[in-house]
Amino acid sequence: MRKLLPLIGTPSRSHPGGRSALTCRFRCGDACFHEVPNTSANAYVGDVVAGALSRRSVMRAAAVVTVAAAGAGVAGVATAPEARADGATAAGAAKGHRPPKGARGLRFTPVAPNTRDAVTVPEGYRQNVVIRWGEPILRGAPAFDPERQSTRAQAGQFGYNCDFLALLPLKGERHRQLLVANHEYTDEILMFRDYDPQNPTREQVEIAWAAHGLAVVAVEEDRGSGRLTAVGRHHLNRRLTATSEFRLTGPVAGSDLVKTSADPSGTRVRGTLNNCSGGTTPWGTTLHGEENFNQYFANGSSATDKRYGIGTGATERKWERFDKRFDLAQEPNEVHRFGYVVELDPYDPDSTPRKHTALGRFKHEAATVRLTHDGRPVVYSGDDERFDYFYKFVSSKRMRHGDSRAARAHNLTLLDEGTLYVARLTGDSPAIEIDGTGKLPADGEFDGSGEWIPLATATARGAVSHVEGMTAEEVFVFTRLAGDKVGATKMDRPEDIEPNPVTGKVYVALTNNSNRGTGANPKADEANPRHANKHGHVLELTERFNRPESTRFAWSLFLVAGDPEDPATYFAGFPKDAVSPISCPDNVAFDAHGNLWISTDGSALGSHDGLFGVATRGERRGELKQFLTVPTGAETCGPVVQDRRVLVAVQHPGEVDGATVERPASTWPDGPGTYVRPAVVAVWRADGRDIGV
Repeated sequence: MRKLLPLIGTPSRSHPGGRSALTCRFRCGDACFHEVPNTSANAYVGDVVAGALSRRSVMRAAAVVTVAAAGAGVAGVATAPEARADGATAAGAAKGHRPPKGARGLRFTPVAPNTRDAVTVPEGYRQNVVIRWGEPILRGAPAFDPERQSTRAQAGQFGYNCDFLALLPLKGERHRQLLVANHEYTDEILMFRDYDPQNPTREQVEIAWAAHGLAVVAVEEDRGSGRLTAVGRHHLNRRLTATSEFRLTGPVAGSDLVKTSADPSGTRVRGTLNNCSGGTTPWGTTLHGEENFNQYFANGSSATDKRYGIGTGATERKWERFDKRFDLAQEPNEVHRFGYVVELDPYDPDSTPRKHTALGRFKHEAATVRLTHDGRPVVYSGDDERFDYFYKFVSSKRMRHGDSRAARAHNLTLLDEGTLYVARLTGDSPAIEIDGTGKLPADGEFDGSGEWIPLATATARGAVSHVEGMTAEEVFVFTRLAGDKVGATKMDRPEDIEPNPVTGKVYVALTNNSNRGTGANPKADEANPRHANKHGHVLELTERFNRPESTRFAWSLFLVAGDPEDPATYFAGFPKDAVSPISCPDNVAFDAHGNLWISTDGSALGSHDGLFGVATRGERRGELKQFLTVPTGAETCGPVVQDRRVLVAVQHPGEVDGATVERPASTWPDGPGTYVRPAVVAVWRADGRDIGV
């Protein structure tokens, strides 16, 4: 491999949420610089909570910032994160205090915010790279050689920029599990030497198609060390790419809205794109959300194209030059076949994955499942866009238990029949008390009630719309417009949504929205008290009677991100001198103790992104501790938290402004002179005991 040039300096991070311009270009098509797609007049919700201190938290501890201080408004970060001491917090550690013992599952010494070009883990923990971009996983795939990469090689190798991860059991294979990964997007500037963004070659484009999609790969654990390694050429290993066959199912399958010249049946789709977060199902499959699919399609012209953020000109990657399906001037319906939740059966390598149209079409960040008391799945999903909505789908069919062929076939249809809902949130304080500074209303907290508004119901006999002026097919294809019509509550980039397996409460990660309250953009309301929200927050929803099929819920603030020294931050009432700083919550997961684990995307605090654990109940509710940080330019994705192991996907390392193959900004994971490679990392305790106990 040829020697690469020295690292470039880390550039200033002026893009929204601290992202680099390179990330904005290749991952989401500069979504934060486009006109906001949602121009409806609905109420806005999202920046919910700057500095909110609930009545409960005020009573809880005198150590928490007073209500008067919380009402002082949004303040700047007082102390640079790099200056903080290793340990729980700068404030606590600087005074010589020992780190708090922590909630069960979170008893580790927090990693200090830093800008190291490495994965940094707590003292007493170890790590290894499980699998990197380009490692062969299928029979016949060659070893990775970026200087001689080909489409065929990439199609048999682990893809680029992994996001969602799942670890599933492998019956009959001791110490082995099945890793399922999303490959969200490609960054051709970091993949190809001498890449010309204005004139990509067909080979480069086809390699990028092969680097998108999904991967299934067996992994084996070393019980002595905790190390996890990929098992190449296992019979269940699989790659699905931007050209693999997928099946449209549910109410839109066969509709005129999804028919194309290549697929007049409207039931077969080539490829899946921009798979972000996802989920696992109780029946043993995985769900994968197609997120920023809009950026791959050129020459949008309709009002619906505009509502989905599809540009009117050429795309960044220029794929439309090599396949007309990416040119909406030639194939206007092709884009209607993306933006769904994909279901994959990882135990059947010959199966065709399904795109479930009954779950709606939008920028699905995730798809997580909770069962009703009678065994019907409920799926939660966010639409990752400024001022858009979050949704749930309630199936009308019950899950069948067991691994019989009949049970598995039945369960693959569970997400094709049921009702799709969108959320509307209402605050309980007078609007005059919400001034945009984060000052608490008179009742001492930001909270309220909510309702799930039905959009459409799919049945075996057909589908029914609940939205005036729209057919059921239109609701499921143009779901954003349906949400506009029924007055759903606008959120600040709803990302991952996850029900707590211990308590049943639902947590919504809202990454950021620096446009809140600026210029002509919407001002604050009770769910959005902080203008220019650059750090994001997490909402906690409690379904009525704790039943996921309920159409009513209560909502309240759980966490308002930012530096703890900023009075406009909040950690569920836990003392702020005993928590880690956090910015831009994105993917979330739970451990067996009910602790919420949060990965971040684009920290605006000057430190690298990381993974954090926070207690959701008990005396230590709100105690947030940083577990790891990722390398230069990287985002933390796909957390999986098992009893003795944590997995993260290190996405887009080295993706900072000005970086190229020739001028890398990172040497992770293999050191100088090598290509920077997105990868999956496993972390475990050196003594072999459970994480955080």
